[in-house]
Amino acid sequence: QEYPVESGGGSVHAGGYLRVACTIPGFTSHHCGMRWYRQAAGKQREWVSDIGDNGVSLYADSVRGRFTTSRDEAEDTVYLQMNSLKPEDTAIYLCEGFGSALCVHYRGQETQVIVSS
Repeated sequence: QEYPVESGGGSVHAGGYLRVACTIPGFTSHHCGMRWYRQAAGKQREWVSDIGDNGVSLYADSVRGRFTTSRDEAEDTVYLQMNSLKPEDTAIYLCEGFGSALCVHYRGQETQVIVSS
């Protein structure tokens, strides 16, 4: 595939889990980090997590301890594992590259996550 693919997401009950994957061909070869954002209806976009080219992850306070970011270099894919989901995690999730001027052009497709109480 030569286009960004974001998969996973869906609808779960509170306390459940989901994993979102973001595949962007080429981003690992350019040593890009990947950043997860989310945007809930009627709210501003919120930063969720970073995973650097070195694999080091950072998390927003709202998700730390529940969400885990990882990357598969061979598949040009980053994952956002979301555990202990809450209704307030309901949002559209999106990954974007960061690092060099080239990296910022990498952007995954949006995926919807719905958590019901």
